[in-house]
Amino acid sequence: MASVILRDVTKRYGDNAPVITGIDLEVREREFMVLVGPSGCGKSTLLRMVAGLEEITSGTISIGDRVVNEVPPKDRDIAMVFQSYALYPHMNVRENLEFGLRLRKVPRPEIDRLVGEAARVLGLEEFLGRRPKELSGGQRQRVALGRAIVRKPAVFLFDEPLSNLDAKLRVQMRAEIKKLQHRLQVTSIYVTHDQVEAMTMGHRIAILDKGKLQQVGAPLEVYERPQNLFVANFIGTPPMNFVRASVADGGTALRAKGFVLPAPGGAREALARREGTEVVVGIRPEAVVEASRQTRGATAALELTADLVETLGDEVVVHGRLGEDVIAFKMDPHHPPEIGEKISARVELDRIHLFDARTEQRIVD
Repeated sequence: MASVILRDVTKRYGDNAPVITGIDLEVREREFMVLVGPSGCGKSTLLRMVAGLEEITSGTISIGDRVVNEVPPKDRDIAMVFQSYALYPHMNVRENLEFGLRLRKVPRPEIDRLVGEAARVLGLEEFLGRRPKELSGGQRQRVALGRAIVRKPAVFLFDEPLSNLDAKLRVQMRAEIKKLQHRLQVTSIYVTHDQVEAMTMGHRIAILDKGKLQQVGAPLEVYERPQNLFVANFIGTPPMNFVRASVADGGTALRAKGFVLPAPGGAREALARREGTEVVVGIRPEAVVEASRQTRGATAALELTADLVETLGDEVVVHGRLGEDVIAFKMDPHHPPEIGEKISARVELDRIHLFDARTEQRIVD
């Protein structure tokens, strides 16, 4: 097993602006790290640089105690699973699993042992004689995983391996990958654009945007303490509500267009120094509840008008208009409001997030 350490890693193509800028990231030994962000944020490029498939422009990448900037991919002791299964169509499952081992001239008894072990772990034993076209999408992805497992690498690299699967199979496969990593205890870096995958799979997640690292932390930490507006908006389903407001009354009130919220008690000292300045108030849908429900801590009343109602089965998401702003929150699916209906709700003040409107950075930890 090995850690993966990136120090001030930058990637630039020609004279163009960098696609990766000054990334500092440490993936601990045996850790499952997820790189997540929107399309084009640089996460796959970063993974390919760790794999050696892309040259870095500056900085260093270390696997274990060795800097691998100049080390070719085959000598980095990594195994990569791609979005495409990349299986050889003319070979059966056994031949696909053992192909890399045969190229490395591994003795036949050892090949049989490693392939048998991987097939058993992944539930592929009954499919060893089949060719890829005779397998389902999930079975093909397990073969691709098996091909990585048999190499016994120091690091697994996953580049959006579930993107080609349907929704139900994705849920099943992400559970299998997580259990597999827990069983094998191999340091793993997993790339996805899906924040649900990131939250459910990673020990920690690293959020990227426009080639820059925005925040690194455990899923719950990132959810509860987003460090900037991008992270706050990207993590969470439904996404966080944002309301622009000015600091008033010596930091005790947040004045938006059409309504006023009391400032959270823990933020008032910091807000007192920002009298009259504009902030962005972040409100998770989970922090807004119907007025009849019991809550803990201080709350503030919200009188909303239902603008949109989305039925999701076990809950409905209501988009309620409040002045010029719209607040999304969840309600009991058995008693959804009608469009235009007035709703009395309450917001839990201690769960409000505050961001500087100019820098977009979190104000209070």
